[in-house]
Amino acid sequence: MILPIATILFFTATCVQRVAAIDIDVTDTDSIINACFVFSHGLMSYYNGNTSDGTVGKFVSPYYWWEAGGAWGSLLDYWWYTGDETYNDQLSEAMLANVGPNWDFMPKSEVSTEGNDDQAFWAFVSMAAAERNFTNPPDGSPQWLSLTQLVFDSMAERWDTAYCGGGLRWQIFQFNNGYDYKNTISNAGFFMLGARLARYTGNDSYADWSEKVWDWLVDVGFLDLEYYYFYDGASVSDNCTEISKYQWTYNAAIFLAGSAYLYNYTESDVWKERVSGILANVNVFFDSSGVMFEAACERVQMCNTDQQSFKAYFARFLGLTVQLAPFTADTIIGLLQSTVTNGISQSCVGGSDGVTCGTTWLEAGWDNTWGLGQQMGALEVTQNLLALDKPAPFTSESGGSSPNVNSTGYPSSVYVYTNNITTADRAGAGILTTIALIMMLGMAWILASG
Repeated sequence: MILPIATILFFTATCVQRVAAIDIDVTDTDSIINACFVFSHGLMSYYNGNTSDGTVGKFVSPYYWWEAGGAWGSLLDYWWYTGDETYNDQLSEAMLANVGPNWDFMPKSEVSTEGNDDQAFWAFVSMAAAERNFTNPPDGSPQWLSLTQLVFDSMAERWDTAYCGGGLRWQIFQFNNGYDYKNTISNAGFFMLGARLARYTGNDSYADWSEKVWDWLVDVGFLDLEYYYFYDGASVSDNCTEISKYQWTYNAAIFLAGSAYLYNYTESDVWKERVSGILANVNVFFDSSGVMFEAACERVQMCNTDQQSFKAYFARFLGLTVQLAPFTADTIIGLLQSTVTNGISQSCVGGSDGVTCGTTWLEAGWDNTWGLGQQMGALEVTQNLLALDKPAPFTSESGGSSPNVNSTGYPSSVYVYTNNITTADRAGAGILTTIALIMMLGMAWILASG
């Protein structure tokens, strides 16, 4: 296995001059941008897609394809907030290399293990590219907006009313363990894409789907409206009656930002109330000094590789909420500032480079962990301090130039995945999702025992 550069730097001090720490002044734009430059460099130290041993768009092991989508979204935001175009060509190359034959982010290399949530995280990047007016792909290639629309359409076709009254399953294909599980994050992705497409295109049918997802989440019990708590999910085997009540930062944040999109689009008091309700209860993810943490796993040091990246998406969608629902700005910017000042500034002091970030920001000093998710988290929290310095995401009427699917057309032929996935692919996919389920159950037992 090829070690990521950041890991190599942990053992050697030959590549980057050591610095004591990153001194971030949360009120100074230049200071924030300087810190973002350092964090983005650390993030990209895990990328080997531009080498002979790598795959375009993917990061080194053990980071799955879905998290690569998350990382490219962080780098798109990095360009937007700082103006640094260093990674833009690699970002565009990564997205276009992973669109898949049906132009819906289902590449043949990943489809055997791809879940609805995985697909959504790549679509978040293409939607952001449309909303930020990122350079459009060449003619004849799938365009950012049309890509997102095709992902949304594929998800709408999977809406399952046979069990639990509706909702998306976690996995796309029946042969994957986890296909019998309906989870909040998959439905959160669908909700978010509908909200963003509605606002960008002005097509209310997208918003109607988002409203449907919200209502289903309440009806099935994954959303507790008394506290605006978003729970993990449940199995179809008991018709979603036994709910796993883990709360993850990214679930709350996606519904927060999605509601902010719909509030901005509709100017409805209903969506404003929902934004306020969710925001009032995200304090479960901040400690007494205002530092962000992953409540379900961080204090007991049980966050797995995926979960170590969740705070990055939390921060990203908090920043979007500020831009779309400005009445949230004082609260959100205050929380991001306290997380940087009281957490990230004193945590990202590890490794031989002296600026490697750890998993937890709650304790003084570096916690001796490192990884892609840790770098993403620090980058997203820090760069979203600049949310008020940038305009709200563009729409087709306010500066967005990405063509829609009616303008660009569809792929010339449809690739049928289910007829072309081998027995070995299915076995491998089953092993991976089984491992994920075992880890979740193990964490549940430890937390319950504690």
